[in-house]
Amino acid sequence: MAASSEQTVPLSVLLKRELAHEKIENPEIVHGQAGQSKKGEDLTLVKAECQRMVGDGVSTYSVFGMFDGHNGSAAAIYTKENLLNNVLSAIPPDLNRNEWVAALPRALVAGFVKTDKDFQEKGQKSGTTVTFVIIEGWVVTVASVGDSRCVLESSDGEIYYLSADHRLDTNEEERVRITSSGGEVGRLNTGGGAEVGPLRCWPGGLCLSRSIGDMDVGEFIVPVPHVKQVKLSTGGGRLVICSDGVWDSLPAEVALDCCRGMSPDAAAPHIVKEAVQAKGLRDDTTCIVVDVLPQEKPPVSAPQTKKPVKGMLKSMFRRKSSESSSYNDKDYVEPDVVVELYEEGSAMLSERFHTKYPVCNMFKLFICAVCQVEIKPGEGISIHEGESDSGKFRPWDGPFLCSSCQEKKEAMEGKRSSGRVSSGSDD
Repeated sequence: MAASSEQTVPLSVLLKRELAHEKIENPEIVHGQAGQSKKGEDLTLVKAECQRMVGDGVSTYSVFGMFDGHNGSAAAIYTKENLLNNVLSAIPPDLNRNEWVAALPRALVAGFVKTDKDFQEKGQKSGTTVTFVIIEGWVVTVASVGDSRCVLESSDGEIYYLSADHRLDTNEEERVRITSSGGEVGRLNTGGGAEVGPLRCWPGGLCLSRSIGDMDVGEFIVPVPHVKQVKLSTGGGRLVICSDGVWDSLPAEVALDCCRGMSPDAAAPHIVKEAVQAKGLRDDTTCIVVDVLPQEKPPVSAPQTKKPVKGMLKSMFRRKSSESSSYNDKDYVEPDVVVELYEEGSAMLSERFHTKYPVCNMFKLFICAVCQVEIKPGEGISIHEGESDSGKFRPWDGPFLCSSCQEKKEAMEGKRSSGRVSSGSDD
């Protein structure tokens, strides 16, 4: 290899280096949350010490969720209560630490789609955004639909955006996806040709392109999350997870600056206070602050002086959300900075469940990759069924879906009418 070639290091290698040196302890997770309610449709999930068995020992991980409901709170409540279990059910048992972390992105996709499918069967019309954060060791994995965002400030003061914004006003690629699938995107027509308000998806009139629920809007609004996974340096960092009530009032830099030096318990209410003071209480305004800290250090945010974002990192973390990456094609960065391990934003399940993946046997032959139900031999449908590039895959190439989840996949891709009754949405 030429001396000028850039080295690539997959997730498993990074984690094995840590284990080999046995010098890097798991971080301390300190969190705080706060909110002011306008509609009562924001919900949060905080589980700082979840445990799972690994060999003869126990591994601890943390989960934080932000759910901003619309058209009622039913979807937000259901998702808060069921999403984590659906994600964990999609992860094979008996995985070691690096396999478990590597399995998270696909398990998150499966869990989001299953939660949406199960909730829609209840016939309720509400929907919710979701920003779902799982912290295992120094690895942070964020899955998101909608516009509740998660930002990270690293220990050296650099800011990274870990979620995608699925507002039709700002996401051109999502507008193209919807119109290509047969939906329409436009503003509310008040008559006489006058159009007002944000861009919306029709039928239904939702201004978001992805969510969980919203069965009255149509299958063009999909629950497939954008997923980003990063590994922090041992200096740690601060995560700020908020509903749009905060982000519509405060840029990320302002939200982080206004609480610098505060503990998470003090920082979260201070961010909410600043957001409400900026533009008034126009929406539910909710914030979770999570500090990922080296052990035995006080819970404070990044240092007072910030370094400029390095050119490579800036381009790496501020790309358009649909650009994808894998574990093995990212440039290796020295371990003392934040390293991006994975990012994918495609709405196509066949692209999210592709076979090139660190955990090759993640999905079993006779288990649906989404809902985890058993499939009788010969009844499973390949995730690649009906693709134009059919020569690339064989009918027995998995993963496989049950007939119900295959119908869901086809509807999301505009290949099947959802049969839903459309109505207006207030989000």
